[in-house]
Amino acid sequence: MSEVKISAEPRTEFGKGGARRTRRAGLVPAVLYGHGEKPQHIALPAREFAAAIRHGGLNQIFTIDIAGTATLALPKAIQRDPIKDTYEHIDLLIVKRGEKIQVDIPVTLVGEAAKNTLIVHESNTVSVVAEALHLPSELELSIEGLEAGARLTAGDVKLPQGTELAVEADLVLAMITAAQSTTQAEDDAAAAEAEASGETAE
Repeated sequence: MSEVKISAEPRTEFGKGGARRTRRAGLVPAVLYGHGEKPQHIALPAREFAAAIRHGGLNQIFTIDIAGTATLALPKAIQRDPIKDTYEHIDLLIVKRGEKIQVDIPVTLVGEAAKNTLIVHESNTVSVVAEALHLPSELELSIEGLEAGARLTAGDVKLPQGTELAVEADLVLAMITAAQSTTQAEDDAAAAEAEASGETAE
């Protein structure tokens, strides 16, 4: 994943009022920290940041330009307004070229399981360690032809070269279960209703 260059400006207003004024100006309040550096309060252009996240995902690496000084950073925590769907605040962690970092990567299921089965997701992400500028945007996990009872673990995920699991390989990410037929489901519901009625009658 390549880094996205984005310009930022120092932020001098703090508190709720200052944050609101920053957002009204089309900017997002942010803090840049890490590697023993003093935290910097900055403001990022909201549209550019949102576009980069839509394209590269939550693990997009940024080159933050502050008054001509460039710093590599990774979004560590993002606060969003669920109603307005806007960014409220961003924590950015400083990273270095060649440095390996631990991140959670989305896992995409590919293929089709056997007929009459259902997929139960235990986790949609898996934690890995990879070089900061070569983070995979997503990882794939094949469910092709799997029968009911199959369990898919972190060890089954296809990892690109240079990427290692940061969790136990036997961590379950998904399971394949038998799909209940409509008739069976109706029978079970009727049995449950009859049982409930019997208990009430008593």
